[in-house]
Amino acid sequence: MSEQVLDEWQLLLADKKLELEECQKQKHLSSCMSCEKLLDCEVRDAYIKAVYDSMSKGKGGGFEF
Repeated sequence: MSEQVLDEWQLLLADKKLELEECQKQKHLSSCMSCEKLLDCEVRDAYIKAVYDSMSKGKGGGFEF
């Protein structure tokens, strides 16, 4: 069995995913979509940034909304 080595961006993403899932659990939600803070949430914003950073390995890119 080969072991996958995670880089710093993947580790940060995993951490932010856990934070997001904990927030959803505390609010008894299965998704952020039904949360009243959807568009003004630091936890969700940090997770989204971590997703894009993991894709670009921190080099930036065309991920602006």
